[in-house]
Amino acid sequence: METVLLFIVGVAVVVVGLALSIGLHEIGHLVPAKLFGVKVTQYMIGFGPTLWSRRKGETEYGVKAIPLGGYISMIGMFPPAKSGGAARTASTGFFQTLVQEGEPDRKPSALSTMVEDARQASRETIGEGEDHRAFYRLPVWKRIVIMLGGPTMNLLIAIVLFAILLMGFGTAQASTTVGSVSSCVLPATSTRQACAPGDEQAPGAAAGLKPGDRLVSIDGTAIGSWAQSTALIRNAPGTPLNVVVERDGARKTLVITPKLTERYVTDASGAVTKNAAGKPVTAEVGFVGIGPAGELVQQPATAVLPAVGENIGAVGHMILNLPQRLVDVANAAFGPGERDPNGPISVVGVGRVAGEIASIDTIPVASKVASLLGLLASLNIALFVFNLVPLMPLDGGHVAGALWEGIRRFFAKLFKRRDPGPVDTAKLMPLTFAVVILLGGMSLLLIYADIVKPINLFG
Repeated sequence: METVLLFIVGVAVVVVGLALSIGLHEIGHLVPAKLFGVKVTQYMIGFGPTLWSRRKGETEYGVKAIPLGGYISMIGMFPPAKSGGAARTASTGFFQTLVQEGEPDRKPSALSTMVEDARQASRETIGEGEDHRAFYRLPVWKRIVIMLGGPTMNLLIAIVLFAILLMGFGTAQASTTVGSVSSCVLPATSTRQACAPGDEQAPGAAAGLKPGDRLVSIDGTAIGSWAQSTALIRNAPGTPLNVVVERDGARKTLVITPKLTERYVTDASGAVTKNAAGKPVTAEVGFVGIGPAGELVQQPATAVLPAVGENIGAVGHMILNLPQRLVDVANAAFGPGERDPNGPISVVGVGRVAGEIASIDTIPVASKVASLLGLLASLNIALFVFNLVPLMPLDGGHVAGALWEGIRRFFAKLFKRRDPGPVDTAKLMPLTFAVVILLGGMSLLLIYADIVKPINLFG
């Protein structure tokens, strides 16, 4: 029962954290919009039916039933069509009939109807005497500031969370304390993971090393890091080493002779090196059969921004390879394959991971809190990067439209041509509709995969 409650707490932490992140994202849009004089009629967290709302001034603030996003409604998001080319609209709704000036009556395409419907909806948001407060009337730079305000808030949230995580809790690193001692010697390429009767005893176990022993020195060399001890052991196969360890507050000297055996070659970060064919590289080196215990090491403030940058790069790489990643998810969801733990995941999957973190008994409370903070920080990085994709209805799409308008006006002024006016972003509504359908389909696929074939981060 306690495990179930902890699981629920973990899920609740992520749900509340995500709702707050979305709320702050929309505040990032709301504040500059109001500062620049744009009329904002709604500030909503979530989609669907309204659960609660309250009007303050000219803006309605509220919470909706589906907490998968949020929005603010600004008047005049789309500029009117250019004079002489505007379409007259009937009042039959989405599939209304359009009639071009000077042309015989004809039924328009669904795409042109969609574009004019967007313009009409935008016009209807502008009340008497409010045209000067429309979003499209703002200078290009002000529109960019408003649209970048949301992603910027997510970036700031991520920076704060990473600062708390790295400077307050620290990152897990290998300590100089022995965490595990192998019972036998198995080559790195062995298909067996467990010892069998008759296997040669590992040098560490034979010498009496125990989990919890802290390495003090090896053959007179003081040990300051686990990597240092590994290098000394690997370079001394067949050579007896005097190893001083600290056990229960007292120092003890053990004589250990590393065994020459096949091990994987690793780089400076500890990752296994691979050859041109993509296969792991092995070498014959000294082997004792011990592994390090992890410890949390607090990081300096200078480590925060590089960590944020690394996460941004990882999310950007995932987005660039999203089609193939989604194919992999579909193959795993509808086939026998396993999910990639570093692949895309839905909010359902994130909640499940958070619940697992909170409910595992073997993880200390501090590590659980740090893991949940890291999860929320990564979510905000994902919101930051994803919203910068230059496709409407994402924030990046509006930024791209404003930039294109600025470029057109710059060259028109440079060559002393007539001001081309605002970019008719309503023409992008068919593309916007397609993006919404794709995002919805992607969300449904990921939710389904997270239910039937969830990512298992804990084995």
